[in-house]
Amino acid sequence: MTDLQRRPRTGPIQLYGPRFHADPDELYALIREQHGPVAPVLLEGDVPAWFVCGYRELHQVTTDSQLFARDPRRWSGWELVQEDWPLIAYMMYTPSVMFTEGPEHRRRAGAISDALAAVDQFDLATQCERIADQLIDKFAGGGEADLMSQYASRIPLRAAAMMCGMPEVAARELIDSLTAGVGSPGPDAFAVYEQAQEALLQLVDQKRVYPGEDVPSHLLANPAHLSGEEIVLDMLVVLASAHGQTANWIGNTIRLMLTDTRFAVTLSGGRSSIGDALNEVLWHDTPTPNYLGRIATRDTQLGGQRIREGDLIVLGLAAANADPQVRPAGTSGNRAMMSFGHGEHGCPYPAPELAEIIAKTSIEVLIDRLPDLSLAVAPAALEWRPSVWSRALVSLPVTFTPTYVS
Repeated sequence: MTDLQRRPRTGPIQLYGPRFHADPDELYALIREQHGPVAPVLLEGDVPAWFVCGYRELHQVTTDSQLFARDPRRWSGWELVQEDWPLIAYMMYTPSVMFTEGPEHRRRAGAISDALAAVDQFDLATQCERIADQLIDKFAGGGEADLMSQYASRIPLRAAAMMCGMPEVAARELIDSLTAGVGSPGPDAFAVYEQAQEALLQLVDQKRVYPGEDVPSHLLANPAHLSGEEIVLDMLVVLASAHGQTANWIGNTIRLMLTDTRFAVTLSGGRSSIGDALNEVLWHDTPTPNYLGRIATRDTQLGGQRIREGDLIVLGLAAANADPQVRPAGTSGNRAMMSFGHGEHGCPYPAPELAEIIAKTSIEVLIDRLPDLSLAVAPAALEWRPSVWSRALVSLPVTFTPTYVS
């Protein structure tokens, strides 16, 4: 008899609510203890789904895109939800690269990878230094700041707008629009993304006439022959994903460096430890802890559970990173975490590299400019946003010696 057969099974566990928000890691461990690497859970509204928390099982799901597909129209549970379901924006189909499958997905994702690979990484780091300095200039004289709202949440979209060759005014409007929609996956988010979509459509039209060394121009020139609508939808997916992931990666890493003596932020030692801190956050406080999702295309077995055709699969990225069967004793230099997903629907190459450049440069500049940075509250007083789908601080208040820009 296997361990899974010996384990007493309980009913589905709610993957939302106060119990989850109080200590998600504890709930992940409980789910694994009671059900194993694949568990029945209830999403908001008590909508049933399967939660994959085993590393090997998650690798299997993300590798086999034919058995575990991406198109949400395959889901058999649509009759269980209403238009105001809080997760509707995560599951509503759009003809973007996010939901394409097979050769069509490879065509679209390949074009995105080619366009991102054309980004000059040295220039990106230089531009991020400039953006970081500009943001720090705004609060450096005050001796205090909220590094989430005033810093971490502003840099990734500004960097992305630069990579897209956006004029400054249009970039500010897009940033304000997308920032307003982050963390609000309900019905109001649709209006926000419609505004962003219109801004990107205007940008693509401009790049048809005046191409440059930027992402939309490279997408227009790609031999995949993407239409204008495809480019707009795919750029919107990339921008929205990059913003949330990278902003929270920056915030969570600064928090780690301010609260853990191993990563003490000092003028002499902070810079050398930034890479290790960024990597540890991906293992322990990954910005996207859970992801919706995959749909089973036929009946199958996974992790000792019988999965039915049309069942919804939740990718437990943070839980898989914590799987005791595979979790490394130390994370330094180990990049095998699932934080960027895996397989053809994982974060497209080289997006993780670009995100790391943005995050690392942002923290380097911050430490150089404000070397005596410290938390303005006790570490236990820092509050996480109550979300199953993102690991993000509500705020990151800090103090430092005021410096004045001449």
